[in-house]
Amino acid sequence: MILPVVVPFWLRLLYPRRTWSYKEIEKTLYLSFDDGPHPVITPKVLELLRHFNAKATFFCLGKNVSSHPDIFERIKADGHSIGNHSYHHVNGWKASNASYLEDVMHANELIKSPLYRPPYGRLKFSQASLLREMGYQLIMWTLLSADYDQRLSKEDCYQRIWKHLHPGAIVLFHDSEKAAGNMLYALERLLNEASNMGYQFKAIEHKKGSA
Repeated sequence: MILPVVVPFWLRLLYPRRTWSYKEIEKTLYLSFDDGPHPVITPKVLELLRHFNAKATFFCLGKNVSSHPDIFERIKADGHSIGNHSYHHVNGWKASNASYLEDVMHANELIKSPLYRPPYGRLKFSQASLLREMGYQLIMWTLLSADYDQRLSKEDCYQRIWKHLHPGAIVLFHDSEKAAGNMLYALERLLNEASNMGYQFKAIEHKKGSA
């Protein structure tokens, strides 16, 4: 099953303390990338972002930061935000609270960010509560590109986002091998066409008191 592009309203109501989007008057988008850094794909993303003078947020896996620290440092040097995406891409629904938090903290030794996005978007209420107590801001998404889904064409991937685009949306891509083909095509078109419409692309920043 291909997941819906727009997060259902009832789901956002169920989890009101997680950040799903931003209320923006101006044309602003928040691009985000999960699962990197990747030694080949992430640099391609960074080049596209630089070309369009766009900033984004990279939710990194600790294991990939450990393997590619140079790419991780380049993300930061280019002025993008970084977030914690766990160390081993753990599914919170299948993990105990203790093991889940241990994995997040392991990743944070390298990533050092108060922004956190749960892998698969799956997180128990108890895990979310504990993470907030630790000072994390839980960042979800507004629009899911599903770039990783091989049943989608590049054009399908792009149109999923384009048809539902609106100011303040958090757009979810993946800088991973599985998603690369769809993601790079959709990202370049989005950057080009949204820029022509007057959109700006900003990085997500931690807001004090919002954990």
